[in-house]
Amino acid sequence: MANGNPTASRLGQINASGDVDALFLKVFSGEILTTFEEMNIMKGLHTIRTISNGKSAQFPVTGIATAKYHTAGENIADAGNSYLSSVKHAEKVITIDDVLLASTFIANIDELKNHYDVRSIYAKELGKALAKRFDVATMKTLVAAARSATTISGGKAGIAIDGGEAADFSAAVIQEKLFEAAQKLDENDIPNDGQRYAILKPADYYKLLQSGEEVINRDFGGRGDVATGALPMVAGLRIFKSNHLSDVAVAEASQDQDDDSSNNDVFGGSGTGYNGDLSKTFIIGGHPSAVGTVKLLDLATESDYKLELQGTLFVAKYAMGHGVLRPEAAFEIKDAD
Repeated sequence: MANGNPTASRLGQINASGDVDALFLKVFSGEILTTFEEMNIMKGLHTIRTISNGKSAQFPVTGIATAKYHTAGENIADAGNSYLSSVKHAEKVITIDDVLLASTFIANIDELKNHYDVRSIYAKELGKALAKRFDVATMKTLVAAARSATTISGGKAGIAIDGGEAADFSAAVIQEKLFEAAQKLDENDIPNDGQRYAILKPADYYKLLQSGEEVINRDFGGRGDVATGALPMVAGLRIFKSNHLSDVAVAEASQDQDDDSSNNDVFGGSGTGYNGDLSKTFIIGGHPSAVGTVKLLDLATESDYKLELQGTLFVAKYAMGHGVLRPEAAFEIKDAD
């Protein structure tokens, strides 16, 4: 028997040379790394109505009644005595936009060659893409509400708050402006029913959280928690953070296609659909009654094998529309410029 080291046949090498692991299967741990799921927060922060058919939905708007002390002997029904309330009426109509979809196609030969399943992953990613578009469109609509005039003649308009210069937008300023927003909502007779909210960019959210301001100081009744990164409420406003608030200020081709949404031209007949100049926006918020969504086709994903194309088509879609309902229930804190 010969002594010495034998020459091993390396199963992972290509043509017995190079990387010894080149031919081995790359084992996945059962979870494919995909883009982190972006949180959709607007779904629970505004009014949603579902219709089974039709192209639009009507939201009636009514004004307020008045009261007056009665003088003995005067006729209440006499218009000249001003006892009768003339309650004003208006309406808001939200129209269904075209079907918005995200899709992709996977060739059968590629699936056969691949060693992990991508169908469920692709379906989820397409759904997430539409979820983001939903969030961005409704946030834009909320800003449009804050910039809108009153719906009822003699009523109140949206709330615009000067946030100062961007460079000076400190935690103390953020707290001050949130209290100002709460005050303006009170002055507009918006219910303080625990549903008011404010949406901050992540940078501003964490700036406020780690500031040591009263909002997290329990000696002053603060409810923030540095350990968990939670900042549940300030001035009666539920606090949320979202990357999408930064997205609404960015002009992207995918967002510019919202310009075709002339039915719901939320920025006052400018022909831009859901798009407006939001580059100076710091914080947005209000009450769920401020904006609405009409839903004809809820978010759905489909897949179908195409024999003539030898592959599978994946489609995610929805048919909805968004619009301003009560401008006085929305606020925008923006750059002074």
